[in-house]
Amino acid sequence: MREQLTESDVKKIQEEIDHRKLVVRKEAIEAVKEARAQGDLSENFEYYAAKKDKNRNESRIRYLENMLKHAKIVSEESRPDEVGMNDTVTLYFEDDDEEEVYRLVTSIRGNSLENRISIESPLGKAIEGHHVGDQVEVKVNDKSSYVVEIRKIEKTGEEDSDRIRSY
Repeated sequence: MREQLTESDVKKIQEEIDHRKLVVRKEAIEAVKEARAQGDLSENFEYYAAKKDKNRNESRIRYLENMLKHAKIVSEESRPDEVGMNDTVTLYFEDDDEEEVYRLVTSIRGNSLENRISIESPLGKAIEGHHVGDQVEVKVNDKSSYVVEIRKIEKTGEEDSDRIRSY
């Protein structure tokens, strides 16, 4: 499945790729050279650790480049009165008689522990584009759903977003 990214996500991912290629790669290659110079490679832990770090960096670069190659760019724009990307939303869950606050983000910024939900999640899909006072049915699957009411929308914007999640 293609990742949904905003223009700012693309920029941050490209910055990480550039940093890894220009800084981390050079440091990793130097670490491998230094460890190799220590002699017998069959029992050289530093050599294997340096190689592992170098390979991990190269793997991350490939992952990020592939993500950008197949990404679908989504807009951060939404009307002032509707739920959109990077907005903080207060929801009322009727079944639990509780209010919770969530931030709508792309999947690479999603973090349920910090109440940042993806626009690709069932809840994110359901509330996107709705307004204060709307009651929205969230379909978990074909047999299960629940209703939430949108109580408040704060336009927080991308500048408040955290870094891209690492895999």
